[in-house]
Amino acid sequence: MNWYEKLNQYFPIEEMKSKQHMELLLQEKSDVYQKDEGEHHVLMYAEFEDFIFIDYIFVSGAARGQGIGHKLLEKLKNKGKPIILEVEPVDYEDTDTEKRQRFYIREGFKHAESIGYSRRSLATNEINEMEILFWAPNEESEEVIYESMKKTYEKIHTYKDKELYGKSYQNVEDVLTFEE
Repeated sequence: MNWYEKLNQYFPIEEMKSKQHMELLLQEKSDVYQKDEGEHHVLMYAEFEDFIFIDYIFVSGAARGQGIGHKLLEKLKNKGKPIILEVEPVDYEDTDTEKRQRFYIREGFKHAESIGYSRRSLATNEINEMEILFWAPNEESEEVIYESMKKTYEKIHTYKDKELYGKSYQNVEDVLTFEE
């Protein structure tokens, strides 16, 4: 199974970029967009000068609990930049969402209390609410995290969206909110 199939089986359709989108990012934004792949994991992330955004992190069910996710995060943490990711809100009928959030909290990530994220999926046309989690090595403020998320949305999530999907995602101001 290739890296995209692994991600596509694990992540809901409304959260997935197309394979073409990710391949284009890897080719045309290779200075920023990266893939770290092993037998039991796939990590897709964007590393900017002042922060890292984790787009997708997958560890196979057979390898969970072996410290792979921890090692992947440690490798990124060693760069000394804030790390940001989007995660589904806890759904108590889906224990994976709770386990995922517990894992990130154990790894030192915090919820961005003042950042809202709500985007219409081009795949399903449904509103997709996400929570922003972040790890801040130098106590970066949520305002800094918000500005980094805006940059991620504009440079990664909506990269060539009209060309790839036939329509554009919403403007960043309609997707991300910041409440002081």
